[in-house]
Amino acid sequence: MKNETNKNFIMLIIDEHNENNRFNKQVHTRFPPEPNGYLHIGHAKSININFGLAKEYGGLCNLRFDDTNPSKEDTEYVDSIMKDIKWLGFNWEDRIYYASDYFEQFYKYAVKLMNKGLAYIDDLNAEEIRKYRGTLTEAGKDSPYRTRPIEENLELFEKMKNGEFPDGSKTLRAKIDMSSPNLNMRDPVIYRILHAKHHRTGDTWCIYPMYDWAHPLSDSIEKITHSICTLEFKDHRPLYDWFLEKLEIHHSQQIEFARLNLSYTILSKRKLIMLVNKNIVSGWDDPRMPTISGMRRRGYPPKAIREFCSNIGVSTSNSLVDIEFLEYFVREELNKTSPRIMGVLNPIKVIITNYPEDKVEYIDAVNNPEDTTSGTRKVPFSRELYIEREDFMEEPVKKFYRLSPGREVRFRYAYFLTCTGVNKDEKGNITEILCTYDPETKGGNAPDGRRSKATLHWVSVKHAKKITVRLYNKLFNQKDPSITEEGEDFTINLNPRSLEILNECYIEPSIENAKTGDIYQLERLGYFVLDKDSTPDNKIFNRTITLRDTWKKIQKNNSQAHK
Repeated sequence: MKNETNKNFIMLIIDEHNENNRFNKQVHTRFPPEPNGYLHIGHAKSININFGLAKEYGGLCNLRFDDTNPSKEDTEYVDSIMKDIKWLGFNWEDRIYYASDYFEQFYKYAVKLMNKGLAYIDDLNAEEIRKYRGTLTEAGKDSPYRTRPIEENLELFEKMKNGEFPDGSKTLRAKIDMSSPNLNMRDPVIYRILHAKHHRTGDTWCIYPMYDWAHPLSDSIEKITHSICTLEFKDHRPLYDWFLEKLEIHHSQQIEFARLNLSYTILSKRKLIMLVNKNIVSGWDDPRMPTISGMRRRGYPPKAIREFCSNIGVSTSNSLVDIEFLEYFVREELNKTSPRIMGVLNPIKVIITNYPEDKVEYIDAVNNPEDTTSGTRKVPFSRELYIEREDFMEEPVKKFYRLSPGREVRFRYAYFLTCTGVNKDEKGNITEILCTYDPETKGGNAPDGRRSKATLHWVSVKHAKKITVRLYNKLFNQKDPSITEEGEDFTINLNPRSLEILNECYIEPSIENAKTGDIYQLERLGYFVLDKDSTPDNKIFNRTITLRDTWKKIQKNNSQAHK
C-alpha cells in the first residue's frame, strides 16, 4: 500500500469508503471506452488509473464497451482497443462487457421509470427540445407532451421499440425539473429512435439508449463500486444519481479527475477522426498521432507510457502537460533497453588513402553501455566509409571540432583519422573526403594518450545497408493547437515539417535480421524503430525520438531561475 503522502485524492476517498465499509471494503472499477475511434494517450491515463486502483486495493477492473451509438461504432475499434490495453500491460481477464449486453435490462428500467410517472414520450423534434430546454440564465419550459398518461407512454414506447415510427419522430425523456440550474436535469432524452444496424445486436433494436442513461446503469449492473470519470462528467453526476435512486438499484460512487491535456497535441476524438478521414495523416496508427497504436508504431515502449501516466498525477484541476515530459520517460526506457548501432542519414564518403583497398576489419562495438549483459557485436571497417555530411566542414567555424582539413578526429571504436583533402565535382561540391589513419590507434585509443575533441559515427560503404528513414516531428507547431483565430480551423496549426523522408541512408549490416517493431539507438542520432511498411529490399526506420532531452533542460533552467 502507498504511503498516505503518496496517495492521490481518489485513493483517499476509497480509503474513507473502506473505513466506513460502504462497499464491503471492495474496489471494483471499469474502463468504459466507446468503440467509435482508437484509444489515445489520454485514455492511457484513465486505463492506468482504473486498472491501477484495482491492483492497488486487490480489487477488479472490467473492460466495458459503451456501444450505444451504432452509427459511429465498428468492430475495428473494438479490436484495436483490446489490442492497445493488452499492449500497455493490463489485463481484464474474463471481465469484458458491452453496454449492448444490457439493452433488454435498460428497456425494462425505462418501463419502470414510466410506471413511476418519471418518464414520458415526447413528440418534439431535436430543435424544439433545444428551444424548450432554456439557457444557463433562463429556465426551460415543459413539453406539451409531458403530462401524457402512463398507459399512453408505455404503449408508444412499445411501438417505438417495434419500429413503428421514423427516426427523430419521438424520444423518451426523464421527467425531472425544467427549471433546474443544471441543464442536464431538464428532462434529458434517454432513448431515441435510430434505425441503424448495431455491430453486435444487428437489427434487433431500432431504439437506442443515450449515453447518460446507459453509463450509470451499466455501472450498477456490473456492481462497480468506484466509477472513475473525467471532469466533464461532474455536472452529469446528479443525473446519474437521480436515475439510480429512482430505480432503487446498486449505486456506484462516481469520482471525477482532470483529463490529460498534452502540449502540441490534439486529444479530441472528433478532431482525430477528421485528421484520418481527410488523409492529413496516414491512418489511426500514423506515428505522429497521439493514439496508442501510433505511439506503438513510433517505438514508444509501453512501460514509458505507464511511467508517464503514473508521474503526471491525478487531480481535479485541468492543466497542460509538456510533451517533453512524456519524451523524457521514452528516452529513459529506451536508453536502458535499446541496442546501439551506427547509421548515417545524410552521407558523404570518406576515403582512407593509406588503408589497404581490399582489407576489412571487424571492430568490436558495445551493444548497450547501460546493460552490461548486452555484449558486443562485430562492425566491418574498410577503406571507404560514410559519415554524416554535417560532421565535415572545409572551412570550420569557431567551436566546430569535427572533421576538417588538417584535423584529427576519433572514429567510434576504430581509429584516429586526419583529413588530408577533398574531391569535388565540376560545380565545386565536395563529393569525397580524403583522410589518413593512424594504425596505432586501433579501438579508438591513442597509445601516447592524445585525445580528440570529437568522435564520429560511421559505416563501411561496401557493407552498409541502404534504408529509408522517416523523421517524425510534432504534428502541430502551436503549443495548444485548439487555439485559433475566429473562423479558422484547428488544422491551421499543423506543422508542415512533421514528416521528412530520407531515401539515401545507410546503416551497419547488423540490422539484416531486424523484425518489425525492433528499436535501436543510432549513435548520436536518436532512437529508431523498424516500420511495418518495410520490405526485404527496403527497410524503413521511423525516428522514435531524438537523443536530446528537452525536459531535463527545462528542469535545469527552472531550477537555476529559482536560485
